[in-house]
Amino acid sequence: MAEAAERALRIRRAEAADCGLILALIRELAEYERLAHEVVADEALLRKHLFGPQPAAEVLLAEAGDEPVGFALFFTSFSTFLGRPGLYLEDLFVRPAHRGQGYGQALIGALARLALERGCGRLEWSVLDWNTPAIGFYRALGAEPMDEWTTYRVTGAALERLGNGGGHA
Repeated sequence: MAEAAERALRIRRAEAADCGLILALIRELAEYERLAHEVVADEALLRKHLFGPQPAAEVLLAEAGDEPVGFALFFTSFSTFLGRPGLYLEDLFVRPAHRGQGYGQALIGALARLALERGCGRLEWSVLDWNTPAIGFYRALGAEPMDEWTTYRVTGAALERLGNGGGHA
């Protein structure tokens, strides 16, 4: 973190004017995760869903001086077992040239502070199983894998079918 502090690390909440930057960072993350072909987001969608009347998520930006170096996109979840809200980190990304300098830890730390301020019982996220640098980073922070859980997702035609009263394929 010392190097990051020397470069005037700043964590700030994103604003609507940052949608172009947020989209660029999302695309860089997708490229790193080998999922660039899946990005369909554009600035208009981000503006609507991040800064519209009912924001679905929030974004923190990390900057070294005036240079954007990373972001964290997160939203409020809820734990029925804890009876309290949580924060779910959808995406954490630090540009490759700035990794290992404390920016990722600063973003996670800022999220942990927000979670505590908001009375959350936890901060959680998912990581791709091949992303060993991220897994090592998260473990070093004290995060524990939830190996007994499997994530499920419904999208596209399956979501349409399910939402329109259909069941099985």
